[in-house]
Amino acid sequence: MRTVVYSKPMCPFCDKAKALLKKLEVKFETIEVGKDISVQKLTEEFEANGMPAPRSVPQIILNGKYIGGYDSLTKYVEDTGFNGTGHSI
Repeated sequence: MRTVVYSKPMCPFCDKAKALLKKLEVKFETIEVGKDISVQKLTEEFEANGMPAPRSVPQIILNGKYIGGYDSLTKYVEDTGFNGTGHSI
């Protein structure tokens, strides 16, 4: 399963999300909104996959599961004990 962070330059929460994933040793792909994908195409992709329309960045897909933004990522890590291996700590 693939992990993707949709982000924009100069986005502090995008940077925090990527730093957390790196700390957890999660390999991820960064897709820059406005450069690698248009807002319209991103919205279409999310809707086609049954995910809520993205309203901000980052938008994080962790091992194929829609997580949401940075706050949702930190909550997911805390709630599940996720440590990057797919198993709880």
